[in-house]
Amino acid sequence: MNVNKAIIIGRLVRDPEMRTTQTGQTVANLSVATSTQWKDQSGQKQEKTEFHNVVAWGKQGEVIGQYFTKGQEIYVEGRLETRNWDDKDSGKKMYKTEIVLEKFEFGAKPGGNSAGQGGYNNAPQQNRPAANPAPKKDDEIPTINLDDEQDEIKIEDVPF
Repeated sequence: MNVNKAIIIGRLVRDPEMRTTQTGQTVANLSVATSTQWKDQSGQKQEKTEFHNVVAWGKQGEVIGQYFTKGQEIYVEGRLETRNWDDKDSGKKMYKTEIVLEKFEFGAKPGGNSAGQGGYNNAPQQNRPAANPAPKKDDEIPTINLDDEQDEIKIEDVPF
């Protein structure tokens, strides 16, 4: 059995780069930053940031290009794929590993406001709901918030 699945939650490093292929297919290229925090042996807080290349094709790329901006949080599910090409200048073989987006969800906008409800995936059109109804005031919309600092995850906080 093989599994090729990548899941990240992070912030867009820049606005999505939109283009159209020669065949008319829309594609959005994203750079998403994720950070990990920990305390070293001396108790000092440390942080490391990773940058992920994400590619969104078709309707998903169009939606991302239209609604996402630099600094916005995004949940990404997809598969890892590595492209290679020969560099024109040096003649060297170049490689780039990307997450090919299969599903995404909106996170908080750069100012901290929630972007809305739900996500978008590759399910066939007939299986998608026509539209997300407006939430009732007493319904809480779950959003991703990476800004809430937590030193450690406690096992009693895990809901399952």
